[in-house]
Amino acid sequence: MEFPAALKQLIHQPQNVAILSHRNPDGDAIGSSLAMRHYLDQYGHTVHVLFPSEFPEEFEALPGADDILVWDIHTEECKHVLRNKNLFIYLDFNALNRIDKMGDFVKDLPGKRIMLDHHLYPDQIADFTYSEPEASSTCELVYRFIDGIGDNQKINPTVGKCIFTGLVTDTGSFRHATNANVYRIAADLVDRGVDDTGVQDMIFNSQKEKNLRLLGHCLANRMEYMPEYRTALIWLSKKDYEIYNIQRGDTEGIVNYMLSIKDVRLAAFIHNQPTVVKLSLRSKGNFDVQEICKRHFNGGGHKNAAGAYSHDSLKATIQKFKDLLPLYKEALLKKN
Repeated sequence: MEFPAALKQLIHQPQNVAILSHRNPDGDAIGSSLAMRHYLDQYGHTVHVLFPSEFPEEFEALPGADDILVWDIHTEECKHVLRNKNLFIYLDFNALNRIDKMGDFVKDLPGKRIMLDHHLYPDQIADFTYSEPEASSTCELVYRFIDGIGDNQKINPTVGKCIFTGLVTDTGSFRHATNANVYRIAADLVDRGVDDTGVQDMIFNSQKEKNLRLLGHCLANRMEYMPEYRTALIWLSKKDYEIYNIQRGDTEGIVNYMLSIKDVRLAAFIHNQPTVVKLSLRSKGNFDVQEICKRHFNGGGHKNAAGAYSHDSLKATIQKFKDLLPLYKEALLKKN
């Protein structure tokens, strides 16, 4: 990455900064936001991290997580904080509708904007845009941003822990979406004192009993396997949400279990939310789930990981997804 002098000046002189990320923040959104916050703290900036909605409990152990403001909970406080900012940093999203009502609020506020993101088709919403869809994660971009500005020495173990969190989560523990840079960055972070096994333990070994019971229910009772399309599907109803007391983040990662089936190339997780039906799609190889989400379900994302939503019923959404499979049969059956 190459950075203009005006951007370096913004970073190196104390500003009043808001770091924003997307609704339903995942490990990359949380990790990149907190990494950027702890980096900027070293320059004396006044920094707040704000999300539209709550984040999964396993990330509460990250340094600074307790200070995150959530629009859905702290709406008036968020408005007050945002009105006083003069620098807005957008991480892990590239369109203001990804931060919902918070996007409507910030779009006309005065101040400079910086965007770091790795999703396709970015909107022109920032003064300084660094969009690299081939990057593994926004945390990878945050590392390269700090390094590229010449502040590599400021990537301390606290910043590094947050960056490592996003690397792990957005690559599925280095199983997909990787590149040579990811491994170089991970090795450098460990050299700097990041407890890599501790981060993995925080993410993957802090589940509640109900999460394992929910996973068992999904695999035993809610999974459909369609070998003729090399596709697997898991669905959850509103009743399932009540029975298992499913909260935000409890279903994270369930879709990935279907990809462990040898011949599955497309995995879909379709579940009932209060106002919409959500879809999470994952794939192996060159099969593009982003295209399905964008064309048919008001969504988008990456080639191998994308999300969307539907205003139809759960049953109708599942049927629509199944009806699309013959259109993609040839691509699904390709050996790549």
